[in-house]
Amino acid sequence: MFRSLNGKQSQHAFVNLTINGTLVKAPQGQTVWAAMALAGETITRLSPVTLKARSAYCAMGVCFECMVEINGMPNQQACIYEVKEGMDVRSQEITEKTLLPIPSAPLPSDAIETLTENVGGNHG
Repeated sequence: MFRSLNGKQSQHAFVNLTINGTLVKAPQGQTVWAAMALAGETITRLSPVTLKARSAYCAMGVCFECMVEINGMPNQQACIYEVKEGMDVRSQEITEKTLLPIPSAPLPSDAIETLTENVGGNHG
């Protein structure tokens, strides 16, 4: 489905990386998303609400749909990271580790007042 528009790929140095367990060669300087697409791995993550497959939408770092795990670090944007030798890329799995923690205790009243003043209060 995807192909590279760069007809001079043979002039690029290539790097080896793993995408979802498969060894892939990609031109140095290419984004992780481009390497994934050319390798046929277009699912970057599952939606945390519907569990439907997601993929890159804007491919320029704005939409955050291309979140993947790179070298064990979740929530990395595949469209802005360049491939590196030995990189391990995996489609994002939504787990308790990848979600932001929810505070277990309510915010103190002075913190609520500060937030209210800074967001919707009188700015002088």
